[in-house]
Amino acid sequence: MPILLFLLFLILSGKVTLEIVIFGLVLDVLVLLAMSRLTGYRLKSEPRLWRNAGLMCVYIGVLVWEILKANWTVMGIVLHRSRKVTPSLVKVRVHLEEDWSRMLLANSITLTPGTITASVEGDIFTVHCLSAEMIDGIEDSRFVHLLRRMEA
Repeated sequence: MPILLFLLFLILSGKVTLEIVIFGLVLDVLVLLAMSRLTGYRLKSEPRLWRNAGLMCVYIGVLVWEILKANWTVMGIVLHRSRKVTPSLVKVRVHLEEDWSRMLLANSITLTPGTITASVEGDIFTVHCLSAEMIDGIEDSRFVHLLRRMEA
């Protein structure tokens, strides 16, 4: 994280001089101190972040694919008025250990057209969807498998 913050600073500064590099390093240290104080961030968590970087790239690819598929489904519902829409609230139990993985799954569901995560209470996700079939199989989806691998 510190390296990424420093590189972002250098990219946004537009040029690299000794003064900018020194100022960037000082600013990087101050931001890290503020993060550790306000959010409980620790540098010890960095290896886990780098270890999961590849899985996160795969997760983003799966998410983009699911968004595209859902867009086609919702577009078909809009364009073919004969298709019945049965909006419903569905409760789904997904076993994930950590809060960040539940948050990521809830946001991924909400980003997918036709579904909105209404609430998350422990392992139970309440999802509003255009039809109950849109959320079928989420308990054993690629999203959940990737998140479980990142948690391990």
